[in-house]
Amino acid sequence: MKLLVVRAHPLDSTRSRSMRMVDTFIEGFRAKHPDALVEDINLYNAAVPEIDIDLITGWDALRSGEAFIHLTPTQQAKLTLFENYTMQFLSADVVVVANPLWNLSIPTRLKAWIDTVCRAGVTFRYNEKGEAEGLAGGRTVVHLQASGGHFNGEDPACKYLRAMFTFLGCRYEELTAEGMDHEPDRAEEIMAEALDKARELGESL
Repeated sequence: MKLLVVRAHPLDSTRSRSMRMVDTFIEGFRAKHPDALVEDINLYNAAVPEIDIDLITGWDALRSGEAFIHLTPTQQAKLTLFENYTMQFLSADVVVVANPLWNLSIPTRLKAWIDTVCRAGVTFRYNEKGEAEGLAGGRTVVHLQASGGHFNGEDPACKYLRAMFTFLGCRYEELTAEGMDHEPDRAEEIMAEALDKARELGESL
């Protein structure tokens, strides 16, 4: 069993609610799977290539038959990083993604990471009818998110991640902690309930 942890917050669990959630999830998961391999990455401490001119022109060159070694050093580095993130995702049995809700969306670094795992011909394809088929089945993706307002999991960030990973064919689980800023007097109660659920979710997989 392999768990891939993807953290999308520059702060740790002492200052981030979503990071508290993922730490608690990991505790539950380790209790159920003590021998599991856990890869834990923070996108704010990692180089995650955005799709830019280097990647686009590099892919074009490879498709036209150019040898990888003839690409520029920058193209080679970015293409290698991009491929490594894809393979890391595909090697995991369970992937947990934890992020805050910022301006009704996900952090930009998380968007860049998602681009590395949503790849035509690798994690999805279009069949002869032109219909999309997910190729990343057989793994579970868990989304953990904390937000100050109440959205019932229907904010743009949750909708986006839900759409992306179900599109890829993954089993999808979601847990949100919401309303701590709207109801500051209940903030600790809301978080305590979310942490209990996060631990239970980790133990259930």
